[in-house]
Amino acid sequence: MITFDQKLVESLNNWKVNEWPVGNLILCLSALVLSIILVGAVGIEREKRGRSAGLRTHLLVGVGSCIIMMISIYGFPEVFSDHRDVARLAAQVITGVGFLGAGAIMHRNSGVKGLTTAGTIWVAMTIGIACGSFNFIIALVGTVLILLVLTLFKKVESKISRDSPTITIVASTDEPILGKIIKVSKTFDCTIHGISTSPVEGAEDNVEVTFQAIFNSGEERLNEYLSELEKETKAKNIHLLSHR
Repeated sequence: MITFDQKLVESLNNWKVNEWPVGNLILCLSALVLSIILVGAVGIEREKRGRSAGLRTHLLVGVGSCIIMMISIYGFPEVFSDHRDVARLAAQVITGVGFLGAGAIMHRNSGVKGLTTAGTIWVAMTIGIACGSFNFIIALVGTVLILLVLTLFKKVESKISRDSPTITIVASTDEPILGKIIKVSKTFDCTIHGISTSPVEGAEDNVEVTFQAIFNSGEERLNEYLSELEKETKAKNIHLLSHR
């Protein structure tokens, strides 16, 4: 089946002016401009949220991926066309951007951060590849879906995380913290899962406890629950883990 994009590419590839492939130039310029617009939309969303990888980072990844994909298609002499694999450079880009995305992920006392930003860096690359391979419709639809995930689905994620939040508490080792967590949780009809403890680096008299709390009643009492935990455990620090 021939798609609209393929028909457009075929028409422009065959368009020449005095033997000059003007159509190819227009096609490549269109791909670059479209990648800037689409990837820029994702980058602006990250920029507004103050993430470590913002507009410029996403544009560099997306436009760079687009250029590499076009080089894979047009950048080699015809004498090598029988031995050319246009997907080879794209595969290398996917691997390389994976390492770049990993660099955006940080683990701090407040939890793992940067997972979503790492994901947007990766999808910026896919948008760039889609534009560079002249799959414009896929690039457009993909960008719309990505923006919907980053905006609308954030509300859904927030609702889910409030029903079953992952909490970390830093308290003194002199306090029977596990027993007090269980006591408070029973009061709030809350079930504890995946509880783990670890010493706090640089403060041997403190312990960090992480667990998931599931409210069986479904009633919104998270703030009360956190407040009671802080009071009972005499917590020095208490917060929800997130993966922004």
